[in-house]
Amino acid sequence: MTTPNITFRLQHLRRKHGLTQEALAEALGFKDRQTLSQIETGERKLSSEEMVRAAEVFGVSLDYFTDPFELAGEGHFSWRQNGTKPELLDDFELRAGRWIAAYRHLSKLKGEVINSSTRRVALNHQSTFEEAVAEGEAMGKALELGNIPSQRLADALEEKLDTLVLEVDTEQGISGAACRLNQLNAIVINRNETLARRNYDMAHELFHLITWDTMPPPRLDIETPTDKKSKRVEQLADNFAAGLLMPGSLIERLIEKSELKKGSELATWLTSNAQILGVSAVALQWRLVNMGKLNKSAIVSEEFIRNLGEAQRTKPPAKYGKRFMAALGWGIDEGYVSVRRGASLLGVTVDELAKLFENHNLPTPYDL
Repeated sequence: MTTPNITFRLQHLRRKHGLTQEALAEALGFKDRQTLSQIETGERKLSSEEMVRAAEVFGVSLDYFTDPFELAGEGHFSWRQNGTKPELLDDFELRAGRWIAAYRHLSKLKGEVINSSTRRVALNHQSTFEEAVAEGEAMGKALELGNIPSQRLADALEEKLDTLVLEVDTEQGISGAACRLNQLNAIVINRNETLARRNYDMAHELFHLITWDTMPPPRLDIETPTDKKSKRVEQLADNFAAGLLMPGSLIERLIEKSELKKGSELATWLTSNAQILGVSAVALQWRLVNMGKLNKSAIVSEEFIRNLGEAQRTKPPAKYGKRFMAALGWGIDEGYVSVRRGASLLGVTVDELAKLFENHNLPTPYDL
């Protein structure tokens, strides 16, 4: 690992632990603060002996400073969660960071350009919900999502925006996350959620990635924030997701094909078409209301819709995603990653790792 990365990690640890340069310089046995300052600015290298002392001071392994499979303070996460214990969230963020860092490192070794592009959108805190919907629809067209946007969304994010999508088993309460690095964006999705929820969260996290500069999301993104500003951002994200997953032209075609009914017949219409769109029947109903296609007085109770089996679960997608597993497989095949390290990275056995490759129709890069 390069000296700039090592010094960045040292500086990150110092700030994380709330130490001044004077305090850390003393702990490392330096004669003065200037020595540490020169290391942090890149004027002087951190020697091997000094690195060992720093690891002891901060209680980290020596690999922390040199392991390319660690984000170690790089990037920012925004977690969509509900009641997840802080220590569990912190631990999961470290694991997710390792997956993202590993993908970035292996992709660079492979010679691939890592440069997530995000289409600029004209949205800010003062934007209207209608503008957010319009930007969602425009994004769908730009990504060429086709007739059923939800079916192509994950692939389009990776292929057209170079945004890594990881569908994984998360800690309880976590439904998704957006991660922003200097060169790479990533979206983490709880693969055990319903299909409708996974699609919604993916669109929601995309909103945060493309509006990060104007409306940076908090680390903990809750569904019902109490402060007015955060609530507005979440409402804009909801409307963006609605436009992306349920563009107006598509809704019009569905109505032309089968006109809206009332009562229980409306509930049936909502559930059947929601399954086609890969969204929830509740979200579809509110999209109809906001488009002026359904009067509020005619809406079906959300409880009644759910009782029709709206949240029927489909088989979860294969873990991690094909792009990620292909990068890891290449790294193992080329000798950059040992089989055991690859398995350890994902928290599985060697046999289970082989199964992960198989689930994505990828060759296992080692003999069992």
